Amino acid sequence: MESVLLKRGIDAVRLDAVAAEAGVSKGGLLHHFPNRQALVEGVVRRLVGRFEAVLPGEDAPPGAFTLAWLDASIPPESPEDDDPAQGSVPVALFAAANGPAVLDVLQERYRAWQERLDRDGLPPGVSTLVRMAVDGWWTARLLGLADPRGEDHRRLRALVLGLIEGRAAA
Repeated sequence: MESVLLKRGIDAVRLDAVAAEAGVSKGGLLHHFPNRQALVEGVVRRLVGRFEAVLPGEDAPPGAFTLAWLDASIPPESPEDDDPAQGSVPVALFAAANGPAVLDVLQERYRAWQERLDRDGLPPGVSTLVRMAVDGWWTARLLGLADPRGEDHRRLRALVLGLIEGRAAA
């Protein structure tokens, strides 16, 4: 499903197209996912799980969760290609475009992530500011809203990293 979305856009995500891409029959796909909504929700859950797999546990040192959030979201070097998603599905936009039931899955996870960010041991507001910067970076990248490239990208990431590390970046 991710490849259908990346290749052809959200309107192309239909059960027959996904089944063809996966090399299974539509009936086989329907056995596991009774409708498009269930399929989309399953993909959102899988992508969320993939993201969570790189985040540290509660026993991580102060700032480790926030740093992992940054590292999993904004690469050190600017992606210079025209692929806004860098090979991954923009899960937030995908979830939002598929209605409130699917968006609920992502909203629930964001609440839990925010609670974990709040407990990350950084000064109040720093982890939230990092999350908001990451969300803004992705939004700009995905929508082509003058997203930072090259040295601007590296400078932005260094500023955000400086917040996590407790130093002011010049």
